[in-house]
Amino acid sequence: MKNILIPTDFSDNAWNALLYGISFFKKTHCTFHIVHINAINTNSSGEAAMYVSPDLLEKTILAESREKLKLLTKKIEQITLNPKHNFKTQAIYGFLTDQLKDEVKEKNIELIIMGTKGATGLKSVSIGSNTGNVITKVPCTLMAVPEDATYESIKEIGFPSDLNLAYDVTILDTIKDIIFLKNSALRLLYISSKGEKLSQNQLKNKNLLLDFFKETECFFHLVSGKKIDESVQCFTESRNLDMLIMVAKNLNFLESILFRPTVERISYHTKVPFLVIHE
Repeated sequence: MKNILIPTDFSDNAWNALLYGISFFKKTHCTFHIVHINAINTNSSGEAAMYVSPDLLEKTILAESREKLKLLTKKIEQITLNPKHNFKTQAIYGFLTDQLKDEVKEKNIELIIMGTKGATGLKSVSIGSNTGNVITKVPCTLMAVPEDATYESIKEIGFPSDLNLAYDVTILDTIKDIIFLKNSALRLLYISSKGEKLSQNQLKNKNLLLDFFKETECFFHLVSGKKIDESVQCFTESRNLDMLIMVAKNLNFLESILFRPTVERISYHTKVPFLVIHE
């Protein structure tokens, strides 16, 4: 039984992420833990807001959240009766990443599914500050689902890497499980920003990856481009990829793809779901 955590703020974006997860795992026995976290706000100095008594919390904030979760459960029941799926809900008050860390540990969560909003209008992080915080601070594999993404099939998966680090077998097993589950092809992608050749270490890691995935339909692609994020976007669109997989272990490379100081246009990750795997 797979335990999947889905945070919700009851938005259309969060509902779409939930639908995507249900469809993605339609043939898998799962428990979906749907949580609404009433986040503690901070003031301009970075300090937490004033203390809320447990009684007031139960009678107001959490009570309202539980009612919304009941309505959400009824909505789910109207669209799916999959006997392989079980749904549990919970209302929480606290700091988002801290609460998610606790949930992951307590419920043996294997995957978090979150919705991402379009890049238009965002000023700091192109995938959204909440999703970005969870990716970097919560040690759990995360699937980020764009607001307009609909599940059809996962025929082609992109796996960009700078090939500087060797990956743990548990990470590669996770990728292989998805490939076999979805009968997908894997596209290993290396971006050469200056046209340089692979180093001996990079060649070694490339060959290790190709050897590990030799039982699958796996291909290696070397693409030249000055900007990593734009090159990944172009490759994703040209290959019509259905999903991207990245590894949190290589944080600098991950940030070069997902995070931008400013967002000038809607990027590839507003269209294609991506999976960030933690060790």
